[in-house]
Amino acid sequence: MEEWTEIRQRVLVEGVSKRAVLRETGLHWQTLEKILAHSEPPGYRLSEPRQRPKIGPYLDRIREILEEDKKGPKKQRHTAKRIFQLLKQEGYTGGYTQVKVAVRAIAQRSREVFVPLLHRPGEAQVDFGYALVKVAGKLRKVVLFVMALPHSDGFFVQAFEHLCLETFWEGHVRAFEFFGGVPWRITYDNEGMLVIEVLGAHGRKLTEGFLQLQSHYLFQEHFCQVGRANEKGVVEGAVKYARLNFLVPVPEARDFEELNARLREQCAEDLQRRLRGKGVSKEELLAEDRAAFLPLPLRRPRSRPCSASPASRPPGRTCRGMPTRFAPPGRG
Repeated sequence: MEEWTEIRQRVLVEGVSKRAVLRETGLHWQTLEKILAHSEPPGYRLSEPRQRPKIGPYLDRIREILEEDKKGPKKQRHTAKRIFQLLKQEGYTGGYTQVKVAVRAIAQRSREVFVPLLHRPGEAQVDFGYALVKVAGKLRKVVLFVMALPHSDGFFVQAFEHLCLETFWEGHVRAFEFFGGVPWRITYDNEGMLVIEVLGAHGRKLTEGFLQLQSHYLFQEHFCQVGRANEKGVVEGAVKYARLNFLVPVPEARDFEELNARLREQCAEDLQRRLRGKGVSKEELLAEDRAAFLPLPLRRPRSRPCSASPASRPPGRTCRGMPTRFAPPGRG
């Protein structure tokens, strides 16, 4: 799925020619046409889990060795060859090349580069928060999906019953339609719905559900470094602003449809607000964001099936999202 998404981004967004992709990948032209026509492999199924390379179980050990090296003399640090010898003593049966590639990749990811946070037009940040609302006469805690545009400071908020993959997908679909396009780059936290494994500072093993959404809309992903929540400080501020200005006092609504229609109106009204020090409204800056957006696809992505057991769903609700065990308690 990762290669599928990458090929679609290169041809449909970056403008790389089909001939160049065919030459680089060795794909048959019919296969390439299928990739460009579908946001995910038609009928794609795994008969059994893929086998991980032999180096897989030893990646944490390599990271441990390289971290320990930082505390010792620079001239007496482990080479890839020495790490290979140590891993063989610990049961590794793979080849030296896998170890050398892994050492190089982990070492590169560990070299942090600090640069100022730039808010380029067309970029977005996504986060979740929580708030109390009264729906159908019942007070309940709801999830707030928030997408913010750092360049214009525009944001979009919607409320959902609980945090799941369905919420994540639907929030994106509504936000893209509200803003009139797809941000070319979106920053996220390392949510379990999106990230299977954090591989150093910048590497991420992504979930199938996230890759399918990305393949449909073709945006670039960016994940905050662990412990660096300031990388999405704009959207965190938007979560707080929306909660204090849109949800105080506690709002009442007949259902979620009415509540979200009201939130959408408030987000649209907020675009008229002028930003301190800029002298223009958010709406005027939003035009610059839109100029950098990717176009909306002609159709919405189809909903994903839910893998949650019936016992994990709220009473009377059919959820098409991921299990709610991914929801981090106490956030927001």
